[in-house]
Amino acid sequence: MFRNLVFSLAAISACLFPNLAFAQIQVDTDLPVYQRVSGVSGTIKSIGSDTMNNMMTLWAEGFQEIYPNVQIEIEGKGSSTAPPALIQGTATFGPMSRPMKANEIDDFEKRYGYKPTAMGTSIDMLAVYVNKDNPIKGLSLPQVDALFSTNRKGGVKEDITRWGQLGVGGALAQSPISLYGRNSASGTYALFKEIALFGGDYKPTVKEQPGSSSVVQGVATDKAGIGYSGIGYKTSDVRALPLSVKGEDYVEPTADNADDYPMSRFLYIYVNYRPGSELDPLRREFLKYIFSQQGQKAVVKDGYLPITAASATAQLEAVGIKQ
Repeated sequence: MFRNLVFSLAAISACLFPNLAFAQIQVDTDLPVYQRVSGVSGTIKSIGSDTMNNMMTLWAEGFQEIYPNVQIEIEGKGSSTAPPALIQGTATFGPMSRPMKANEIDDFEKRYGYKPTAMGTSIDMLAVYVNKDNPIKGLSLPQVDALFSTNRKGGVKEDITRWGQLGVGGALAQSPISLYGRNSASGTYALFKEIALFGGDYKPTVKEQPGSSSVVQGVATDKAGIGYSGIGYKTSDVRALPLSVKGEDYVEPTADNADDYPMSRFLYIYVNYRPGSELDPLRREFLKYIFSQQGQKAVVKDGYLPITAASATAQLEAVGIKQ
């Protein structure tokens, strides 16, 4: 399953990010510059991914500068909160850091008679963080599995509980490893379980945090800590470790390594769109803003990777919007 996921992400990434080998991430200049239109008003309610909280906030701030009378509420308690909110009609948009599960799509379709529409807004790299003073060079996914999982499906025979087992010397060598992670409502939790734990179960000693920033903050203040969250939450107090599928061919979680990094993922916005219909002006214009130069610059500002103009056009066409 892991190899298939890596292949599909690499293939898609190659299509969306043909020019990633540069030092500074650039937004595609073929993306349209968003222009104000008349007739836009109302309230937007976003319910879903914590990982996307900052990005949703940046989009909201930019949109409200153009439309100051529009009200935007953002609630980010985890990706699993998005599907029921969309089904119940309490959310305008459902940001998710993972694709909807089959049962979530089925529940939506039972209610509305059609499937929800997923729109890929950007790409994230799911990072494994350690304290900035931890000297470890990198980890393989089987080692990450032996750190966080009770099952060790990655093939490491020995449970890893102390830093010395990973070659870390000095005072840290005998320190018990402190594990930080997300709660089960999070798409980050689900993806990390699928890839890094090879579908296994988390150890009960993982300190579950309500948000990605809490994970990073925990590791930043705990020299023996290790945790995972999106790359957009990286701070100067932590290091995002290079990872490998196995062995020591470590890959840094950077833009120019997007094709090779083993834990890349799309960040989505789900929309209740009836095929063949026309979106109301508020939802239409907010989505056009996300997929404009301004919207994708916000993606970069938040530490994620933007999509190309061709991909943006395809995403918008999926909900009947033509540029």
